[in-house]
Amino acid sequence: MQETDVLIVGAGPTGLALAVQLIRYGVDFVIVDTKETTTPFSRAIGVQARTLEIYDQIGLADDLISLGHAAEKVKFLKDGVVRGEANLSELGTGLSPFPFVLLVEQGLHEEVLYQYIADHGHDVLWRHEMLSFSDDGDGVTAEIRNAGGSEFSIRAKYLVGCDGAKSPVRHELGLTFEGDTVERLFYVADVELDWPFGHDALQINLGEDNLTAFFPLKGENRWRIVGTFPEGHKKDETEILFEEIDAQIEHDMSVKLDIKTVNWFSVYNVHSRAVNAFSKGRCFVAGDSAHIHTPAGAQGMNTGIQDGYNLAWKLAIVLKGAANEKLLATYNEERSRNAKNLLSTTDRFFEFAASDEWLISFVRNNIFPYVFGTALSFDIVKSKLFSIVSQIGISYEDQSLSAEAGGFSVKAGDRMPWFSMDGKSIYESLNQPSFHLLTFGADIDASDKLPEAVRSKFQAACDTHAFDLDKAASTAFGCDEPFVVLLRPDNYIGYLSRDLSAIKLEEYLTRY
Repeated sequence: MQETDVLIVGAGPTGLALAVQLIRYGVDFVIVDTKETTTPFSRAIGVQARTLEIYDQIGLADDLISLGHAAEKVKFLKDGVVRGEANLSELGTGLSPFPFVLLVEQGLHEEVLYQYIADHGHDVLWRHEMLSFSDDGDGVTAEIRNAGGSEFSIRAKYLVGCDGAKSPVRHELGLTFEGDTVERLFYVADVELDWPFGHDALQINLGEDNLTAFFPLKGENRWRIVGTFPEGHKKDETEILFEEIDAQIEHDMSVKLDIKTVNWFSVYNVHSRAVNAFSKGRCFVAGDSAHIHTPAGAQGMNTGIQDGYNLAWKLAIVLKGAANEKLLATYNEERSRNAKNLLSTTDRFFEFAASDEWLISFVRNNIFPYVFGTALSFDIVKSKLFSIVSQIGISYEDQSLSAEAGGFSVKAGDRMPWFSMDGKSIYESLNQPSFHLLTFGADIDASDKLPEAVRSKFQAACDTHAFDLDKAASTAFGCDEPFVVLLRPDNYIGYLSRDLSAIKLEEYLTRY
């Protein structure tokens, strides 16, 4: 019987990204997937700033960026005419080192993650199917069948299901997947298209009751098209040919398309659902196994990657004996609330983009394209929109791992705000896979400020830094007095206080 710390079922973006994080933390794992290799298709193409921040910690952000390009502009089309456009290139300026949405094909994205795994001495067990598993309270035993039909067992301390919307892991655990089915049939296609609207912008067609969006891919005249058939389109998804998609697009846009090549296409139903729990016993679910929703806002893949980012550090320190298993319950607490918020957000995005309700349709087609660009000239609008779409605004405020003394513009549970100090990104100091204890404005180093009892218990797991309280730091935190920040290994704020005595900090650290 093969033994490991973590068994990952599913090697899509969520499973691969989780494996990369486990490598970072030095956790042994096995990852299995029924596919032959990484996906060859574009599928999910939007990579948000928070995902790039995560990848930057391990040196993968630049590799991924080189394979795609930023969405710098959006054009709104109606009846074959550009009705408005907006500049997206400065949407997140001052909020993230990656102030844009990156458009890169999922297949290329997965290859970057897979190459990292291979470079660090691991591999995916491709063409391996998990037949069943059992959790006896001390570990999980899974029965696996390989490509040749032979069966064997894997014994893991924990199991994580990253096995997609139809997740066998979720079904085996008996988790519910509550929500609704969107009453539209979606299509997606990767094509080579020659048309008069250029290749320099995301193009959104404003239909009366349909959504059609064109995403420029790297390479000449390459596009990803996403759209919907109107309500009442009852044909089975398996029976639809691309000619029907082409006809639907031309009908919705009132423009004849010159599609040279169709590299692939897919038609599918979309659901808006989330599990009742992200974990049960020693088993967890992440990504599409735990939540699915409309593609509005390019949130799905990025959310799955953040699921793994949240779970990996908790598994790591529990496996190393530095925390008790109560810590693992916070994965469900934090990511479950996030999933519910995400479903609500994407549902609202889609409702605005494709509703046939008269008032929404009127605003979408006759007001929105003309005012959106102007609205983005206001910093408060840009900041709010970017925080939502980029996922840097996700917060675990008022949850178990968040503690603060108040008096700050950010909260415990928020992501560490990004800013520059002396021309250097604050994030450059935060790449170690550990807790980070930061003091701002104190006259001695944070590690010297800690009482001996705290130092002896926690210093090995805590990366310490002392910074000046300059204008950038003061503005970012909304505080002009010395303060201390304890960042979790995922760079969310765990503890925030102007009390430098570390008494409450010790209470926080000993909680788990």
